[in-house]
Amino acid sequence: MGEKVLMKGNEALAEAAIVAGCKHFFGYPITPQTEVAAYMSKRLPKIGGVYLQAESEVASINMVLGASASGVRVMTSTSSPGLSLMSEGISYIAGSDLPALIINVQRGGPGLGGIQPSQADYWQATRSSGHGDFHMLVFAPSTVQEMVDLVSDAFTLGDKYRMPAMILSDGMLGQMMEPVVIPENRNDKPPEKSWAACGHQNKREHNVVNSLYIEPHVLEDLVRERFEKYSEIKRTEQRAEEYMMDDAEIVIVAYGASSRVSRSAIDAARKEGIKVGMIRPITLWPYPDKYIGEAIPKAKVFLVVEMSMGQMIDDVKLAVNGERPVEFYGRTGGVIPTPREIHQKVMELAEGVKQ
Repeated sequence: MGEKVLMKGNEALAEAAIVAGCKHFFGYPITPQTEVAAYMSKRLPKIGGVYLQAESEVASINMVLGASASGVRVMTSTSSPGLSLMSEGISYIAGSDLPALIINVQRGGPGLGGIQPSQADYWQATRSSGHGDFHMLVFAPSTVQEMVDLVSDAFTLGDKYRMPAMILSDGMLGQMMEPVVIPENRNDKPPEKSWAACGHQNKREHNVVNSLYIEPHVLEDLVRERFEKYSEIKRTEQRAEEYMMDDAEIVIVAYGASSRVSRSAIDAARKEGIKVGMIRPITLWPYPDKYIGEAIPKAKVFLVVEMSMGQMIDDVKLAVNGERPVEFYGRTGGVIPTPREIHQKVMELAEGVKQ
């Protein structure tokens, strides 16, 4: 392991990608993720990599598709409006069964909105990242160190399952600085990709990377095959962290920056004798519903905390399946909820639990 250093979240993300063997980056600047691209622009040329600032997010995601098709590890980063422009290309990548890493450092919306932190891209990341029947892996870090760790996992699982992966960050995590250990540079190489369109030198049949299928039955078979893979991923790749859940009657469900604030509220409520804990989803797709299901017998109420008007609450309700009430507390527009606000909501729920 490397030494502990103080790094901004966005820059730590970029360095972690390089360590994981990513030497190709295509993107376009947009606040609050621009440091990712700026860092890559300095580092990649020095290690024989490729950095290219495209003319738009539309162009950059299609460059990502082309690079991935050749078999290399490739990444792009953007913030919320930019991700909307990438949606068609993400669908092409999924339809071509290609791995790629997409970083979304969320900002307030809709529209241009604002440049402050938000979590209002949850639906877009987990449900509407592009047209057609497909999923992508979605990871939600809550610390700078976890951002670093999940980058490597996202590349590895993307390669394993041949599908796009996303790190869903936000302006708070991207801009904050924390001590972090960057793994020593292993100069990782992606696994051998027999499907890559990288020249065959007359040693094998040529490969074609494609997402267009005129015959509907052929396309249907391919989509069904992908969904069999997705079912396996749901069974094996769910991740979540549990905090003070042994006796929790009030269960907060929060991810990313919201989970950091919620943790402080839980600590305060515990000092007052309130049995409250937290399930923090680390994978947003596949959603860690088994963790929520295991909490139902002891829980009396679930509280979703999110920097939005309430998007993850749908997945929590599906996991709870009507067996317990599900409440919500959120701020939006770039406003970060405070520990005091969440603590007050917990105390209100605690009064209801007593009755």
